[in-house]
Amino acid sequence: MFQHLPREVDFFGVLLPGVLPVFLAAVLLQLVLDAGLSYVGAYRRSWHPALVRLCMFVCIFSALLVTLYK
Repeated sequence: MFQHLPREVDFFGVLLPGVLPVFLAAVLLQLVLDAGLSYVGAYRRSWHPALVRLCMFVCIFSALLVTLYK
């Protein structure tokens, strides 16, 4: 898909990190998955829902980075 993501993205003269689009995609995926899991009631069985949400985001973000920067 993306062979070489740029190190920085020029956004109206402001240099932003190149992984920012990947980060935003991970946030959107995590929000959708979080809404689905909340609707199903999966967080009632977890010990610490905030920790589950953080771990989910880290897994999604790292999986996207590994697949894009392969």
